[in-house]
Amino acid sequence: MTVGEALGLSDGQERLLTRGLQAGLVALSAYGAATGDWGVAVNGASALVVTFVPALLRREYDYAMDPGLVLWIAVAVFLNALGFLGLYQRFQWYDEITHTVSATLIAGVGYASFRAVEDHSEAVAAPPSVRAAFVVVFVLAAGVVWELLEFASELLAGALAAEAPLVVYGIDDIVTDMVFNGVGGALVALWGSDYVGGFAAFLRDRLGDEDASTEG
Repeated sequence: MTVGEALGLSDGQERLLTRGLQAGLVALSAYGAATGDWGVAVNGASALVVTFVPALLRREYDYAMDPGLVLWIAVAVFLNALGFLGLYQRFQWYDEITHTVSATLIAGVGYASFRAVEDHSEAVAAPPSVRAAFVVVFVLAAGVVWELLEFASELLAGALAAEAPLVVYGIDDIVTDMVFNGVGGALVALWGSDYVGGFAAFLRDRLGDEDASTEG
């Protein structure tokens, strides 16, 4: 099953929604630049770049990502960038939703990577429970890296007397973030693995191509 089938959307509708979110990120970046809110501008622009990764994969590797996955990416980065307009500070629930959605995306990447290695190598074989545990641990590890990036961003901004593009809101917020990162990882581990099968196959094929080029 694809993401579109689960949502009841056609490929055309998914592409249209993705373009709308990209337009929103352009507007968000422009707003941040116009008002001097560089946290909004930088996060909006960075999110916009991420939405074009599927197009880059198609151009460089002839891999057409499922439009539903492309929309999934766009939704995750759009929600994160939009939060820098003050939604994170005003609404705790918004932070929780954003971290859960972002975590599902990271979990999908982790699961696809694990399955690619597993399918590529006969030496790697794991039961579903191990795959699920790996996905959750992968998401939590990514969450730790993200929190460190936020901390480093604030330190660097302080040294440069500039506005930090990433903000640490305190220990309670970090704990909450990690909890909902785990929730997102668990959702993918339990029900979302089928949606990234095509991406896992792409990564597996890339591993095969790398082996062939090395042997050659």
